Amino acid sequence: MLEARIQQQFFECADLMYQVADGLARPIADAAQAAVGCITAGGKLLACGQGGGQWLAQWICSALMLRFERERPPLAALALGPSLVQPLQASADLAGDGMLGLALQVRALGQPGDLLLACCSGGDEAALLAAVREAHAKEMSVVLLSGPPGEAAALPSLLGETDVWIAVPHERLARVHELQLLVIHALCDAIDLQLLGDAEPG
Repeated sequence: MLEARIQQQFFECADLMYQVADGLARPIADAAQAAVGCITAGGKLLACGQGGGQWLAQWICSALMLRFERERPPLAALALGPSLVQPLQASADLAGDGMLGLALQVRALGQPGDLLLACCSGGDEAALLAAVREAHAKEMSVVLLSGPPGEAAALPSLLGETDVWIAVPHERLARVHELQLLVIHALCDAIDLQLLGDAEPG
């Protein structure tokens, strides 16, 4: 019984991958093109998230700065997070704001033409809302990676014509996290494909 339960985890994940491949391919391609356009024009990618989304932001920035599967020059990517503003969290200006410091980091580091990747694992995240608004104020485009559309009602409503929304359509958080990581891997591969050509990774 235990082994069957474990196998079901794999079957459910595999079924979901097949179901969403067609629907997610286009927005991932759009996000990859936006990232390459930004970086080759001298801009940078800023990534942020909360919970599991924060880990995804760190993962993609590491893959872009170091390497994903192929050797290449480092790309301009920076993961935003609480550690950048934590020493000031106790001050009167930031007390109680928590991760709202993400918006301050976008304000300080973002430039027109940069790209913000906002990773949301579910629900309307106040800090991500503030970060997206700040990115638009800085004339940056946004890529939003979220769970099912119904869970992120406020965030997509902020997106403009040059923004991209990648929504993983599943209610189970574990499946959302798994597919979001696959989206990040597909995005890294698509970026490398545009920059390096279609040679097989070593």
